[in-house]
Amino acid sequence: QVQLQESGPGLVKPSQTLSLTCTVSGDSITTSDYLWSWIRQPPGKGLEWMGAIGARGTTYYNPSLKSRTSISRDTSKNQFTLQLSSVDLEDAGVYYCARQYVLRPPDYWGQGTQVPVSS
Repeated sequence: QVQLQESGPGLVKPSQTLSLTCTVSGDSITTSDYLWSWIRQPPGKGLEWMGAIGARGTTYYNPSLKSRTSISRDTSKNQFTLQLSSVDLEDAGVYYCARQYVLRPPDYWGQGTQVPVSS
């Protein structure tokens, strides 16, 4: 059973950098053919794919967020991390980590973590 769990600081202030970590169990993030992704959902809006890191460490980003997004990993802990810089109020929402095969919807999701943005 693959499980993903997001963790992070909770409240973020505008202009700060949001940092979230996803801890994976039941699979290795270095397994070939899978992408380890970050997806978010602002209040009242649909899901937005933010980016992903592949088994070999290659990163992929949503062009609309690329300038502010960085995804990295710690293979010794089987974790991958999202950093979103220059956060503003529109970045508030629920953030999910997920596993997906290339060009397919995720098959495993974390439970999601609420990220409020407020000064």
